[in-house]
Amino acid sequence: MDFIYQGLGALLGGVYGFVGSYWLAIVIFTIIVKVVLVPLSFKQLKSTQAMNDVQPKLKQLQEKYKDDKETLNIKMMELYKEHNINPLAGCLPLLIQMPVLFGLFGVLRNPAKYVFDGSEALATEALNQGFMWVSNLSVPDSLGALIDTGVPFINGLPGLLPILAALTTYLSMVLTSGKQQQANQQMQTMQMMMPLMILWFGTSMSAGLMIYWVVSNVFQMGQQYLIPKLANKEAA
Repeated sequence: MDFIYQGLGALLGGVYGFVGSYWLAIVIFTIIVKVVLVPLSFKQLKSTQAMNDVQPKLKQLQEKYKDDKETLNIKMMELYKEHNINPLAGCLPLLIQMPVLFGLFGVLRNPAKYVFDGSEALATEALNQGFMWVSNLSVPDSLGALIDTGVPFINGLPGLLPILAALTTYLSMVLTSGKQQQANQQMQTMQMMMPLMILWFGTSMSAGLMIYWVVSNVFQMGQQYLIPKLANKEAA
């Protein structure tokens, strides 16, 4: 993963050198990554729309062959083939983003090495600029950063950034899944579990990574709104 760390660190360091603000550099870095992935996101949305269009037929098959799983799977594959649908296409952007997410986790965990060319002084200066209520972007955003209750357990609860990350993750997943979630119990479960996992991970992940996650989700939701409109214009 070191070569991924170095590449992402160089990009983030270049953006920071231009804007002079570490949290703003993370925001711009996130937008750059998401813009690069727009073509994949467009394919994902087209796949989601196609899946939504065949949901009535899919539900009919599920009802007709509910006691014969093998035949149901065969008929579902035939339906997907008939409409030129790849059920796994919607997962591709997420799979592409995972190395970026893990890479950024490594970069933000050791910014002196990967972002600031080994300079601890520059890293300390950038990280201590903070972000609103967060005094240091290399540490997790906890409730204690906003309100010091004096109780260690309460202070260690997720702060606003992990909460925003969990909320935007849920909204993004709902928008992405569309009508599929109504017919897919597994997807409904994932929509509940994934935000809770992000909320829990937020207690140990750096605030900088949470900023990346929130901005990424907001960008994704913007795509969910704009790309279908562009696709409809293209079709027209």
